[in-house]
Amino acid sequence: MDSQSDKFVKLISAEGMEFFMEKSVAIAGSDTMKAMLEGGFSESENNVVRFPEIQGPILEKVIQYLYYKERYRKTTGQIPEFVIEPEIALELLVASNYLNC
Repeated sequence: MDSQSDKFVKLISAEGMEFFMEKSVAIAGSDTMKAMLEGGFSESENNVVRFPEIQGPILEKVIQYLYYKERYRKTTGQIPEFVIEPEIALELLVASNYLNC
């Protein structure tokens, strides 16, 4: 892979939805993805991570949160609220626990 494609990782949800995000954001925000992408796993070689237990809308919200977390990581002032819709809260909690983010 060229260096440009190494900057991104493809995340695939349970139903096959594909999301691309910066690899550095994924590694900084999730201990689970860090282990997958920096360890000796196939994910570290092809920059593709499959989540057969996480539905697309939940994975999308996780990705939004990881960017939110990265954006406000060094903020010393007031941080805006990260809105979570009540109808996805439980699934999002399970996913975030698995991803350790």
